[in-house]
Amino acid sequence: MALLAAIPINQPFFPKNHSFKHKTLPRIISCKKITPTNATKTTSSPSLQETLVNSPNFKFEEYMKTKAKKVNKALDDAVPLQNPVKIHEAMRYSLLAGGKRVRPVLCLASCELVGGDEAAAVPMACALEMIHTMSLIHDDLPCMDDDDLRRGRPTSHKAFGEDTAVLAGDALLSLAFEHVAANTTNVGHERVLRAIAELGSAVGSEGLVAGQIVDLTSEGKEVSLDELEYIHVHKTSKLLEAAVVCGAIVGGGDGEEVEALRRYARCVGLLFQVVDDILDVTKSSAELGKTAGKDLATDKATYPRLMGLAKAKEFAGELAEKAVRELAFFDPLRAAPLHHLAQYIASRQN
Repeated sequence: MALLAAIPINQPFFPKNHSFKHKTLPRIISCKKITPTNATKTTSSPSLQETLVNSPNFKFEEYMKTKAKKVNKALDDAVPLQNPVKIHEAMRYSLLAGGKRVRPVLCLASCELVGGDEAAAVPMACALEMIHTMSLIHDDLPCMDDDDLRRGRPTSHKAFGEDTAVLAGDALLSLAFEHVAANTTNVGHERVLRAIAELGSAVGSEGLVAGQIVDLTSEGKEVSLDELEYIHVHKTSKLLEAAVVCGAIVGGGDGEEVEALRRYARCVGLLFQVVDDILDVTKSSAELGKTAGKDLATDKATYPRLMGLAKAKEFAGELAEKAVRELAFFDPLRAAPLHHLAQYIASRQN
């Protein structure tokens, strides 16, 4: 507990005194500097491709479908259609609209990696998806990113009106914490509290909200790679980090295990956003299920814009490799889901 308490949740990826030049590839994020110790259980650090070749029997697509099905059932049960009907319809409309369920699956995978029972992490997995859905509902509002399409259909405010969309997001955020507190079983109270604190930190004024406000205030301005990193680390990466770390906490992970997974998650979180920026300029709206080219049309800073498309793709590949190296701490067979999830995030097409 003392080790975890000493870790600065909002520590930046890059040292403060580093410098970047336009269109140059930044150094890979300094994941190793998150904790006072970099001890690992193994000395080998296989590459991503070596890891995938060495686990050919792991059926990743089947794994994702099985986990997503479990999460979808739990989400359906968590938000029944009840009075007031309109607000619950709006909550369910966005929450059950599909999606890859990456955050919940990361949570379940990290729980099982440290020896925990998947069932212990299901409430937290649901909470993560509730919060992620809230962020999408609010991000799509006219006062924010002003988007009409999400997951292949009209956004919440287009379907239910802005007032109901705001309330649906608020309700999902509140329910997320209630759901974890009320439904997590066979986990010590201290661990539940630690996980809730981790989740709250990822969402609040030093997490997702911080990234969102800096993103909004940066519109129409020249943004450096430092500033872009800050936006995406907080707006996107923090919740992905919380997914992995919370899963490890409720799964009974010790300090070293939790922090090794935090380093992995920080790499994967930024990777997710770099890939998102790449897809925005290389895919169509039909392929993405949301409006493509929106960042370019609104003149927003992105990794392809600041680094060039080729360098952004190279950076994504390096982040994936860095994430996998952090998993050298664990038994490779048990870590196979997280290895493949890193590859999935790096190579996703929507």
